[in-house]
Amino acid sequence: MIWDVLLTDCRAATMAENGQPYGAIDDAAVAITGGRITWIGRSVDLPAGDARETARLGGRWVTPGLIDCHTHLVYGGDRAAEFELRLKGATYEEIARAGGGIASTVKATRAASLDDLVASAGKRLAELTSEGVTTIEIKSGYGLDLANERKQLAAARKLGDTNPVTVRTTCLAAHALPPEFSNNSDGYIDLVCHEILPAIAGEHLADAVDAFCEKIAFTTAQIRRVFDTARKLGLPVKLHAEQLSDQGGTQLATEFNALSCDHLEYVSDDGIAAMARAGTIAVLLPGAFYALRETKLPPIEGFRKAGVPIAISTDHNPGTSPTLSLLLMLSMATTFFRLTPEEVLLGATRHAAKALGLEGSHGMLKTGMAADIAIWSVERPAELSYWFGGNPCAGIIKTGNWVKRCA
Repeated sequence: MIWDVLLTDCRAATMAENGQPYGAIDDAAVAITGGRITWIGRSVDLPAGDARETARLGGRWVTPGLIDCHTHLVYGGDRAAEFELRLKGATYEEIARAGGGIASTVKATRAASLDDLVASAGKRLAELTSEGVTTIEIKSGYGLDLANERKQLAAARKLGDTNPVTVRTTCLAAHALPPEFSNNSDGYIDLVCHEILPAIAGEHLADAVDAFCEKIAFTTAQIRRVFDTARKLGLPVKLHAEQLSDQGGTQLATEFNALSCDHLEYVSDDGIAAMARAGTIAVLLPGAFYALRETKLPPIEGFRKAGVPIAISTDHNPGTSPTLSLLLMLSMATTFFRLTPEEVLLGATRHAAKALGLEGSHGMLKTGMAADIAIWSVERPAELSYWFGGNPCAGIIKTGNWVKRCA
């Protein structure tokens, strides 16, 4: 047996179910061939074989590469001025209704070229991947017409083609009402369903469809039309749901077997039960919770009792979560939401993979899975959410290739 890379002298937080916290294996070895994990277990059980390269990791911990399963990474401009307004007392809804919020980013994104968007998002992506992120979801939703939604998604695809990271793209055309459809939200949904989504699907620019169900966005009836269209086009769905109020979007999304419902501060018991039945992931976004100074906590205990898996993501966007650190989000999720260190690491690996429909290939260190591995200079996995403001990532392997070698 010949392996491409053999990792030894390490401890593995596999995030697989093996009866141990974190799916841990002490004194582990990991063999990689053809971009996949071909063996993982205790070093004493390693079968006979040779490796083209053997890397001794000095007792460091290895985990699956982190997965940032909800971002709006591609956009023009920033919204630092609105940040100041919020500090002076303006609410998110007040800013949005005054033409700010998403609308201001739409204007800047429409004015940016494809190359501009790739360049600016590429810098943000580099910050995230430096912390061990090897898979990321990128949404559109700042174009709000066919040409600019296409431009955003093409930029996201290009980022995946030119960086050592798996990019999953999501069409979020039903994000907000563009200015040319002022007071005509049904007309805009017509455009989304009859023009934008069919074109995007035909060009294979999106892996999923998302929408924003809220008083300042779209109704459940309108989103049902979007999701009906997505189903006909063969695209899975997810939903920004119950962030500012309970609109019943979660129940709607689960009718379509949504991959995830995201935000969820105001989700009801009925919504949680619907997610449990559908196998829908709850994606929690502590960066937005923090930036908006939200006081309504997501119903963590309700998710636990119902068996709804929880994922954690940055929600990187210019208005309500301009963070460039998934590790910081893990820390915030423990502090704000009282999740355990193991729960948040699951939320950035195994559960995040399922939120993207990648549970068969990503999110665990397991034979047959993609060899996406982050290597950490820590003494225990809990340190990944304990420390904030630093970066303990010592090495990164993406599909079996070194992205960052351990010093």
